Amino acid sequence: MPASAEPFRSRTQVCVIVAPQAVKIEAVSKVSSVRKLGVVARVASQQVKRSRTARAASSAVAATARAFGKVMHQLWLEVTGVVFLGMAAIGGLESAREYAKYAAGRAGLRGVVVAICFTVTFAWFGVSSFWRVKQRGKGGAR
Repeated sequence: MPASAEPFRSRTQVCVIVAPQAVKIEAVSKVSSVRKLGVVARVASQQVKRSRTARAASSAVAATARAFGKVMHQLWLEVTGVVFLGMAAIGGLESAREYAKYAAGRAGLRGVVVAICFTVTFAWFGVSSFWRVKQRGKGGAR
């Protein structure tokens, strides 16, 4: 029996609550940093919802982001349209070259057909990309 338990000794039993070496108290629960950030963010968002200025600022940011997103999507469609039309132009040149080989009897019809299918497919991708840009500008398909 530890010496510090002496004051708690009774005649029939010994009662030791905590040994002096075990005075260190650990945290009851360790909350992760992510959870703390979540709580802080939730409280901050509740406070922002109450502020007219913050609501106005968040509406402005949302409207700006929406407009920027639409412009970036339009730019994306136009750039991909140019890339596809460029590839179709290269395919057209290759089609002409393959046809010249076919006409001279140095190649079969298969190369001409493949080159024409490539050209038509990529031309369609390019044209349809610009067509979608035009439709989005009119408020059509999204």
